[in-house]
Amino acid sequence: MSRPPILALPACARARSLRTSRGDFAVHEAVPPEGTARRGTALMVPGYTGSKEDFIALLEPLALAGFRVVAADGRGQHESAGPREERAYGQRELALDLLAQAAAVSGDGAPGGPAADGASGGPLHLLGHSLGGLISRAAVLSDAAPFASLTLMSSGPAAISPAQQSRTKLLIDALLVMDMESVWQAMRESDARAAAGVVDGIDGTPEVADIADTPEVPDTTGEFLHRRWLATVPEQLIATGRQLLAEPDRVEELAAVPLPKHVLSGAVDYAWPVPLMDAMARRLEARRTVIEGAEHSPNAERPQETARALADFWAQEG
Repeated sequence: MSRPPILALPACARARSLRTSRGDFAVHEAVPPEGTARRGTALMVPGYTGSKEDFIALLEPLALAGFRVVAADGRGQHESAGPREERAYGQRELALDLLAQAAAVSGDGAPGGPAADGASGGPLHLLGHSLGGLISRAAVLSDAAPFASLTLMSSGPAAISPAQQSRTKLLIDALLVMDMESVWQAMRESDARAAAGVVDGIDGTPEVADIADTPEVPDTTGEFLHRRWLATVPEQLIATGRQLLAEPDRVEELAAVPLPKHVLSGAVDYAWPVPLMDAMARRLEARRTVIEGAEHSPNAERPQETARALADFWAQEG
């Protein structure tokens, strides 16, 4: 779970609804200031238990670098509606949603165009964080034509690490029998016990901390994380959690796609070990960036350094 360092949108950004051929999606959109040369657009896809807010700290530095940024909640995530059916969140469905978002952002699929200020245009760069990287990969393998580049941020070649698989299975099991508020409270209780030196699972049995753990955060951020959790459709978490457990290695397929690629991560990662992402980058012949001082969410933990790395890559590939 990414924890945004800030929640207020910068002056260059706004919250709006993106109309697509597959429904409406809640987005945050930032545009370069007047007089700034516009160098393209970035479409950002959040990870498991995440949302568009995970990218807030990137919006201003990327806009100042000349990039329009659109960060979207996927179906069933936070402020984007979704059905209470697991099959609606299959990876192919989510990839098709992403392609519809790309068409709308580029002005090809949204009635009335993507933005009232005419900010569309230029190359479209795709970025997926964690689970969002797997969905982005699936979209590119289905149709790479809309995109000028692909960045996989803290996202690996296949299923998550064995330790994280155990944690994700625990969360899925809880979601199958408990409501969202009860799961949240169980996670908070587990956090409190862990802080006291006892590490529990959601069900109270000895277990490692849950993948969606909620350590101490500022009150406003903690309130936001709670609201976001309750607004997320549980079937979305169950279905996408299962994808994290079973994702096959599709690196060779992706390597065959003639699209510039970028693998970016923190110096430490619990979902996919950093050496695994190093090897994936080599297999993809991709640019490799490691953000020192960051872990699984460099977008939130080291946003300025992350924005510079992204802008440098996109400028080269635009």
